Amino acid sequence: MRPPVGWRERERHAGACSPGWSWSGSVGPGGDRDRDRDRDRGGGVTGGSGRSLAPPSRSPPAPPRRGPLELPLALLELGCAGRFELLAGPPGAGEAPPPRATLPRGCPLRPLGVGAGAAVLGSPSGCPHQHERARRRWQRAPEPQALFALEPTPVPGGLRAERGPRSGALRGFAEELLPDVGLSAKTTLSLRRAPGPPGQSLRGSATNCPFWPGGLDEPSLEQIRAQGEEEEEIDFDSDLLVTPLASNMASTTNPQSPPAVGPPVSPPLAAAGRGPLSLSSPLGTLDAFELGGGEAGGLGDPAPRGAAPRPLRRADSLEELLLEVGGAGAPRPPAAPGAPEEEWAVLLDASSPVEDFQRQVPDPAFKWPFVPDPFQQRAVLCLERGHSLLVAAHTSAGKTAVAEYAVALARRHMTRTIYTSPIKALSNQKFRDFKATFGDVGLLTGDVQLRPEASCLIMTTEILRSMLYNGSDVIRDLEWVIFDEVHYTNDAERGVVWEEVLIMLPEHDKLILLSATIPNALEFAQWVGRTKRRRLRVISTRQRPVPLEHFLYTGNSPRTRHQLFLLLDARGNFSTQGYYAAVEAKKERTSKHAQTFGAKQPTMGGTGPGQDRGVWLALLGLLREREQLPVVAFTFSRSRCDEHADALGSLDLVSGAERGRIRLFFQRCVARLRGSDRRLPQVVHMAELLQRGIGVHHGGVLPLLKEVVEMLFSQGLVKVLFATETFAMGVNMPARTVVFDSIRKHDGNNFRDLLPGEYVQMSGRAGRRGLDSTGTVIILCKGPVPEMADLHRMMLGRPTRLQSQFRLTYSMILNLLRAQALRVEDMMRRSFSEFPLRRDAPAQERRVAELRRALAALGEPGGAGAELRPYHRAVGGLRRARARLQRRLAQSAAGRRALAPGRVVVVCTPAHRNALGLILQVSPEGSGRVFTTLVLSEKPPEEGGPAGAPPPDVPYPEDLLLTRLFVPEGPCGHALEKLQPEDIGGITAKTLRVNPEKLLQELRPRQGPRHRWGAGAPGTEVGAAVQELARLAGGAPGGLPLLDPVGALQLRDPEAVEAAAEARALAASLGSFRCVHSPRFPQQYAQFAAREELLEQLEHLQFLLSDQSLLLLPEYHQRVAVLRALGYVAEGGTVALGGRLASLLSAHELVLTELLLGNVLAPLRPEESVALLSCMVCPGRGEPPPRLPPPLQQGMEQVRAVAQRVGRLQQECGLSQSVEEFVEQFGFGLVEVVYEWARGMPFADIARLAAVQEGAVVRCIQRLEETCREVRQAARMVGEPALAAKMEAASNMIKRDIVFAASLYTQ
Repeated sequence: MRPPVGWRERERHAGACSPGWSWSGSVGPGGDRDRDRDRDRGGGVTGGSGRSLAPPSRSPPAPPRRGPLELPLALLELGCAGRFELLAGPPGAGEAPPPRATLPRGCPLRPLGVGAGAAVLGSPSGCPHQHERARRRWQRAPEPQALFALEPTPVPGGLRAERGPRSGALRGFAEELLPDVGLSAKTTLSLRRAPGPPGQSLRGSATNCPFWPGGLDEPSLEQIRAQGEEEEEIDFDSDLLVTPLASNMASTTNPQSPPAVGPPVSPPLAAAGRGPLSLSSPLGTLDAFELGGGEAGGLGDPAPRGAAPRPLRRADSLEELLLEVGGAGAPRPPAAPGAPEEEWAVLLDASSPVEDFQRQVPDPAFKWPFVPDPFQQRAVLCLERGHSLLVAAHTSAGKTAVAEYAVALARRHMTRTIYTSPIKALSNQKFRDFKATFGDVGLLTGDVQLRPEASCLIMTTEILRSMLYNGSDVIRDLEWVIFDEVHYTNDAERGVVWEEVLIMLPEHDKLILLSATIPNALEFAQWVGRTKRRRLRVISTRQRPVPLEHFLYTGNSPRTRHQLFLLLDARGNFSTQGYYAAVEAKKERTSKHAQTFGAKQPTMGGTGPGQDRGVWLALLGLLREREQLPVVAFTFSRSRCDEHADALGSLDLVSGAERGRIRLFFQRCVARLRGSDRRLPQVVHMAELLQRGIGVHHGGVLPLLKEVVEMLFSQGLVKVLFATETFAMGVNMPARTVVFDSIRKHDGNNFRDLLPGEYVQMSGRAGRRGLDSTGTVIILCKGPVPEMADLHRMMLGRPTRLQSQFRLTYSMILNLLRAQALRVEDMMRRSFSEFPLRRDAPAQERRVAELRRALAALGEPGGAGAELRPYHRAVGGLRRARARLQRRLAQSAAGRRALAPGRVVVVCTPAHRNALGLILQVSPEGSGRVFTTLVLSEKPPEEGGPAGAPPPDVPYPEDLLLTRLFVPEGPCGHALEKLQPEDIGGITAKTLRVNPEKLLQELRPRQGPRHRWGAGAPGTEVGAAVQELARLAGGAPGGLPLLDPVGALQLRDPEAVEAAAEARALAASLGSFRCVHSPRFPQQYAQFAAREELLEQLEHLQFLLSDQSLLLLPEYHQRVAVLRALGYVAEGGTVALGGRLASLLSAHELVLTELLLGNVLAPLRPEESVALLSCMVCPGRGEPPPRLPPPLQQGMEQVRAVAQRVGRLQQECGLSQSVEEFVEQFGFGLVEVVYEWARGMPFADIARLAAVQEGAVVRCIQRLEETCREVRQAARMVGEPALAAKMEAASNMIKRDIVFAASLYTQ
C-alpha cells in the first residue's frame, strides 16, 4: 500500500519549522534500523525533525503494499498548544517513525498505533510522558531568527473525560471550549481578563483597553455584518487545516466532509460553512436565537418598569454565544406597545425620619456621634441594599456623612471606594478628614501618590477618567464611586469630564452622586440611570439645617454702622419694607452729602479706597459688637481682595492667646521652606495679616499659604476672610456670616448679576450647624441700592439647572478608537445633551415595530404602484410648495393687505377640502399669523345634514388645481375655524362687504361643548354670508379666479418666487398622469397614500434612532478628518502611532504631538524644552522678552508655525474655530519665568520677574510638570530614550522649593 498522500510534505513541514533537533521519543530498534538503513543507502543522518543533514544519493525503492491496520502511526505535535495530527510513517514491518514536532519544545511522546488514543489518554500506565526514557540533552544548531518568534495562540479548547457516575469508568471524551482563554488588557474589554503588571495596576497603561462600560449595548448584528464586509474573505475548506477531534484520533483532509466540532448547529449555519464566505456569514442565523440576559439593575437592583429588553449579552467569541444559547435563562418578554415610560430614578421622601431605623439597620457599618437626619437615614438604607443614589442637599446639610458610610460599608465588604472631587484642594482636605476617620485612605493626584493600596482612594475626576481609559485594575475591586460636587457638570470647561466618567464606569460599580440643590435632580438621575441601566434613588432636602437671614447694609461710618435692613427672613419671606427703608437711608445720606459738598454726587459704580475702608470698618465693628464673627467676605476680584485686607490697617480682631497660636502654627508650617522662600513678600505680608485675624484666599495666593488660611479659619482663628467664589465652590468651611462686596461679577465675557445658583452656593457658607441658630448674609450697598426685581430674582429664583457641557475632544476620540470595540457615536448617544432626544427611544422602537406590522398588513402596492408613485410624489410636492408660498405670503406686506377681513379664500384642510371661506379676523400668534375664518360646510346630521363619514382624501387634478370647489349636497352649514397660512390653498379675487365684528358676535356666543363652532341656526348676518359663499361655489364650475402671489400681489421674496415656480411646474404636470382615469383610482390611491405615510413615519423614526440624528455627529466627522489628514487615524479607523501619542496628552494634543514627531525639542536643552512647553499650559496673553536664547526663540517660532498649520487644517475640515483664535491659545508670557526657574533662580526673584501673581506662577509650573511627565511617557512609547531622559531632567529642575511644597493636609 502506498503511503498517504502528503506524508513527505508533512515531514518536510515538520523539519522546516524546527530550528534544531526535534523532541523524540525513546530510541527503539525501529529507530536504529531507520538510521542504519539511511546510512547504508548513502544518505545523511536524519534528525528527529525529519530534516536530512546530507542529500541522499538515490531515491528509495517503492514500499510494498500493506493493509490499513499494519501502518505504523506516529504523532505530529503542532506548536505547543496541545494539538496533534496522526502521521503514517515509511513502510516496513514493525517500523514506526519517530514522533515529530513543529517546535523544539514539549514532552517526549511515544509512537501510537491505530486505536491507541483512548488507551493512552485513559490509562495512566500507558501515558507517553516517561521521564526515565527521555533524552537528557539535545544538540541544537544556532538559530538567531528563533528569537523573533511570537508567543503561540492559547489553546481555545480541551478534552473533558466522560465517566460513569457510579463506576467512574471512562466512557469517552468530549471537546469543549475553554472560557476566558487568551484574554489580556491589550485585546479585550472584559473584566475576566488577566490582571496586568503590578506597576500598571493603579494608573493603567496607554496601551490597555478600558473595561466595558456599564449599560453600553453590544454592537448590533447589522454593525457586525457591516464590519464583516470589510474583512478579508477566507475559504475555510482550502485555506485552513482541518483538525479532528482528539477522541477518535483520526485525521481527515477531505474537504467534502469536515468534522463537526462543538455543539450541533442549525442547517443554515452548517450550509454557510461550505465554500468561501465572510466571517460575518454565520451571524445570520443568530436572528432566530433567543438570547437571555441578567437583570438590568445589577446586584439587588430590579429592572425598571417599562424597560425594554436588554440587547445581546456581551461574549468574547461567537462560539461562546452559541454554547450559551441552550443554558441561558428565559428571555424577558418584550414591552407591550402601551408600556409606560422607563423609570430609572425614584424620588424618596426624606422629610420624616425612617420608622424603626435601628431595627432595619441593627449593625451599621459606621456610627456617627450624632443622630442622622432623615435624608441620611434614607441614604443609609439605600446603601445597605446596594442601590445607587443621588443626594441633592443644601450646603452644610451633611452630605459627607453619606460618603463616610459608603466607605465604611466597602471596608466591611472588603472592597474599595473611590472618592472624586472637582479640585485638588478639596481632595487634599477630604484626605485629611477621611484619614482621621478611617486610617486606610489613599490620595492620588497629578504629582502626589500616597497609599495607592488603600481601600479608599481620593482623587480628582480627571484622574479617574485617565484610569478608566487606561484600564486600571483598581476598577475591578470597586464597589462605590462617590462624586462630590457633581453639579460641576455645569462647568463649561471641565463638565465634560463628569459625563465621560459616568458613561465609562463598568457595570459593577455603584454610584453616589453628591450635589447642592438642583431643580432638575430627577432628570439628571434619570439620565444616569438610563445610561448605566441601573435605577437611582434620589434624595433631596427641602430646607437648610441652619436658616438664613439676608440683609442690606448701607452704613459707611461709625454713625451709620447700624444701617442694617432685613430683606429676607428665615422663613423665606421677602420684605419690601426693609428694601424701601434701605433705599430711604441711602437717599438721606446722598442728600446730606449734596448739601455739604454741593451738587457733586457720588459715582454710581461704587466708592473710592478711603470710602471702602470706612464701609468695612463700620460693618466689622457692628458684627464684632453683635458677636457675628467669623465672616467670609466674597469679592469677585483678586486685586480687590488684597486691597480690602490692606485697607483695614491696624484693625486687630484676635486676642493675645489667639495671636500666639496663629504665630506658632504659621512658623511650623513655613519651617519646611528654604530661607529665601520664608522671606517672600507674600509670606511676610500674610503672616502679618493672619496675626490680626485677617485672611486672604484666592487663586493668586501661594497654595501653601491658602492651606494655612484654611486651617486657621477652620479653627476659628481667622475672623475675616476675603475670598473669591472658589472658596465656596471647593472648600467646605462654614462661617457665622457671609458678606457680598457686590452682586455683580465678570464671567469672562461681560459683567452680570449673580445667578440664583451662585448666590445660594456662596450664601450657604453662612451658618454653622450646631453652633448658630441662624446664619447671616449681608449685601453691601456701596453705590445705589440694587433694584428690587434683581434682588428678588437672585435670592428666590430657581437655581441653575444642570445642563450638559459635553463636547468632543481629540483625546476622547482617540482613546475610544484605540479600544476598537467602543464607538464614539455610543459615547455621544449617551451624553446628557442627547438625553432629551433619546429618552423616548423605547417608545419609538415600539412604534417602529407597529409601523412595520402595519406595512406588512397593507402588503405591496402591486403593478399600480409604478404609476401611483410619481403621481403621489407630485401631489406631495405641490402641497408643500403651496404651503411654503402661503407662509412667505402671510409674512409680507402685500399678503397682509390681501388676507384682510372680508377676503374670500379657498380652504384646504383635512376637514374642509376646497371649501370657500370668509376671513373675519387676523391675529398674530407666535412668529406667524392666525386667520379666523367662516368656512362653508355641510350641515351636521343632527340638523338635517347628510349622514356618514367624509370621503377619503383622493386628490384628483381638478381638486389640486382648485378648479372644483366644494358645494354642499344638502342645506348649507358653516364652521368657524382658526387657520394657519398653509391651510389656505388659494386667495380669490372676491371680497364680501360684511361686518366682521357682528358676524363674530353672532357666532361665538353659541360655541359650547355640545356644538361645533357656528353650529345651529345661523343669525341674519351669518346666514347671508353663508348663502353668498354657497352661491359663489355653485356658480363657478371652473373655480373662482385666484390672485397670483408673484404677479398680482408683486411678491418678490426669493423663497416665495422659487416656491411659486415649483408649484406651477407641478400643477402643469398633473394632466399627464393616466392613473387618475382608472375606476379603481380612489381605492388604489388611498391604500398607496396610507402606505407611503407609514413609510415616511418609519423613515423619520429610524432616523431619530440612528447615529445620523446625533447633534455632534458633523463635528465628529470633521475632527476625524483632521486626524486622518495628520496621519493619526487610518481610513479603517485604526489609530496610528501619532494618534497613540496624542491620546497620552491632556492639553493641545495635536500641536504637541506634531512637535514631538517633528523633533522640535531635540536640539534644546532641558531648561529650554520645559520653558517652551510652558505655552501649552499657560494662558495666551503676554509676549516673551527678546533676551531669550536663540534656540528657544526658534522653538517658539516653530510652535507658532505648527499651531497655524493645525488651525488651518481644522478650518479646512469644517471646524468653526478660526486660525487666529487657535494660535492665541498658546501664550509665551511665562517662558522666561519658567526658563529662569529651571536654571535655579530663587522664587523671590521669580515673583519680581513675573507679571502675574505668585499663585498663578505656581499653578502653571505644577501643570507643566504633568506635561513633562506625559511627554516623557510619549517619548518612551516611540523609542526616544534621549528625549525621555531630557524630560526627566527638566521635571527634576522645576520640581523644587515652594512650588512643589507638600500639602499640609497630607502631613
